[in-house]
Amino acid sequence: MAHAHNRLIAGLWSRLRTTVGIRFTRFVGVALVSLATSEIALTLCNGVFHMTSTPAAIIAWFCGAVVSYVLSRWAWERRGKPDVLRETVPFWVISALVVVILTLATKFAYHAAAWLGLEGIRHVLFVDLVYLVANLGTFLMRFVLFHYVLFADRATAARAAATGPDAMPPGRTPQPVEPAHPVEPAHPVEAAHTAPRTAGPRTAGPRTAAVESAAAVESAAAAGNGKAAARRDHAQPASTVTRGAAPSPTPAE
Repeated sequence: MAHAHNRLIAGLWSRLRTTVGIRFTRFVGVALVSLATSEIALTLCNGVFHMTSTPAAIIAWFCGAVVSYVLSRWAWERRGKPDVLRETVPFWVISALVVVILTLATKFAYHAAAWLGLEGIRHVLFVDLVYLVANLGTFLMRFVLFHYVLFADRATAARAAATGPDAMPPGRTPQPVEPAHPVEPAHPVEAAHTAPRTAGPRTAGPRTAAVESAAAVESAAAAGNGKAAARRDHAQPASTVTRGAAPSPTPAE
């Protein structure tokens, strides 16, 4: 049991250390601060100024939305001047959806408190409780929209969209491709000298085959001439002796 509990804690801790976990942890703090601001504003509007449900809900929502916008940019590490079209306008569109939910919840709380006969501090606390429940209901919706739509990492989205193998990583500019230099043809004389050495027996061209055939014929002719000269040299002494020699004298009897 203890081992399973430790594994659960380790898994939860590893999830919180991811990018989504860090954003979620920060947004919890943002939501708590903005919720406290809205609750204080609603309490003042209801208990001190005795406003009706609609203006009290709108004022409480606006105070919490301003705090939420400023702290949400910190939670998602947005610095510098905000992008009006990509951040500011979508944030207030989401907040408009939230204010509709909160206004309806506040109206319900007012009517329910009146139906239950709650007055004074009990009326204020009941309305604050219903407003708190409505904020908790919109908490997850706001986090999903903020993380995956409003403050989404555009570099990651562009990298995910680039599915081609030749996709360029973000932050790099494509380098111009140099044109291939044309290969100059070799000189005919050089080609003639290099062709017999580079060409194999199976890849030799017609000219190489002709050269080899001529060389073979010349070798055979030279061999034949050598044999003929050797035969003449061998036969020459016999003929010389036969022509120049005198007849040997006959011994006297």
